[in-house]
Amino acid sequence: MRLSEMLMNRREVVTMGGAALGLAGLRRSRAQEAYPARPITLVVPSAPAGVHDVIGRAWAERARFRLATIVVDNRPGAGGLIATTEAAHAKPDGYTLLIGSTTTQVLITPALAKPPYDPFRDFVTIAAFATSSTSIVVTPSLPVTTLAEFIAYAKANPGKLSFGSAANGSITHLTGELFKKLAGGLDIVHVPYKGIGPAMNDLISGHIAMLAPNLTGQALPLSEAGKIRVLAVNAPARLVVAPQVPTSAEAGLPDMISQTTFAICAPVGLPKPIVDQLAEAIREMMADQEFQQQLMRLGFEPLVGYGPEESERLFREQTARWVPIIRAVGPIN
Repeated sequence: MRLSEMLMNRREVVTMGGAALGLAGLRRSRAQEAYPARPITLVVPSAPAGVHDVIGRAWAERARFRLATIVVDNRPGAGGLIATTEAAHAKPDGYTLLIGSTTTQVLITPALAKPPYDPFRDFVTIAAFATSSTSIVVTPSLPVTTLAEFIAYAKANPGKLSFGSAANGSITHLTGELFKKLAGGLDIVHVPYKGIGPAMNDLISGHIAMLAPNLTGQALPLSEAGKIRVLAVNAPARLVVAPQVPTSAEAGLPDMISQTTFAICAPVGLPKPIVDQLAEAIREMMADQEFQQQLMRLGFEPLVGYGPEESERLFREQTARWVPIIRAVGPIN
């Protein structure tokens, strides 16, 4: 081989080696970049103004001070199934998070023959941070003002009343079924909707008699305006945001407890340092009294001190409670 050819080959080898080293260095640089280095997407399994959206946007606004810009991505449909499935299969790099809840992490999958995700195998629950209690709400055209009066009215009119829900298998659906059972087997027909908004509109217009929505800042103004009538809250005690609303237990239904827990979840496989960083950021957020007051004004009860282990245990306890009710209702179409 000529000397000139040998020198040319050597230059090619050196050039290729340099390029490889440069690429390796770039990869190491990207791997070592501080998290978060770009905006984080928060997947919200509801339409704007839904309960997941309200709590999600409040969290996103506060989290940007400790993490990064949070882009809220509303993906409504199938009671949260579509959004949660997409989030479960997202890249586990910390840039896709989910507002998980009792609905998405507890209620949906047990009702399906072939669930598209497993809430415990496909997700890491980073931190539960708030709860919202459901309620029993009726159209104001009914001649009732208390939960006891409504139960008596429903018993006197079997099959003539209906209750709406956000979707089949949603917590608003299962809460209604639990209420019917605990109140003595009421004959009230279930009408599923595509979201709580349309159901609330039909309640206001009198097309349905009852709804079991989360008692948030959205429902309370409607009650104050006389457009709906809140009979009871399904919580262990009266809410700070609505002390005038009695609990279902006060009406003689001590087991009528139905609350939604909200948590930040991520696809399984998220590196532990990022899990720890997110959990610590949320812990600091929840220690902020101002943020706690903001959540309470919106109708939520803050949860403080829930890390990954405590949060997953909370969802597992709720699963053990709700699965028998789900099975009693039967398959969800």
